[in-house]
Amino acid sequence: MITSEQREKLRGWFAGRLPDDLFEELVEVAVDREEITVIGRVPAPRLAGDASAAEREAAVSARIQEFRERTREARMAVARDAEHRFRRKVSWGVVCGGERALFTHVAAPVMTRLRQPERQVLDTLIAGGVARSRSDALAWCVRLVQRHTDDWLAELRESLEHVQRVRAQGPDAQEAGAAHDAEDAHDSPDA
Repeated sequence: MITSEQREKLRGWFAGRLPDDLFEELVEVAVDREEITVIGRVPAPRLAGDASAAEREAAVSARIQEFRERTREARMAVARDAEHRFRRKVSWGVVCGGERALFTHVAAPVMTRLRQPERQVLDTLIAGGVARSRSDALAWCVRLVQRHTDDWLAELRESLEHVQRVRAQGPDAQEAGAAHDAEDAHDSPDA
């Protein structure tokens, strides 16, 4: 788990490393064990006040595509540096005209064992047309839980960070710290 301070340093690294003209604003830098996702705001297309919803949607979609193609080389250079430094893949996305689009992202497999009642939930979602497979159904369930428990998950993450700080102050922290420093150096945003 990454601490708030490490997350802030990571965001700071990207804010300093990204070309000034890449985004209007760096919206989000999210990180987990496998991936860093960088999302920035790009300017919405200028349209007439009476533009239809279909016209706005097409213009935003075209703007996102234009940005993706035009900035590919610059984003790849930053990603190479970040992947070497932080040992995680870098994914990109934008916010434009109220729309959020991810260009690339890691779909990491997660193995789990489910009992029959849990499998039946997934199979019901498949039968109902909500998902195409058990994998899709499980991802749908995770998104649903995430949407309804953001506050609870944020509190849990804060608690885990507190536990990490307390462990770091324990009597074995110096001995363990020396052994872990070399091991964790490549996983830390400070590396």
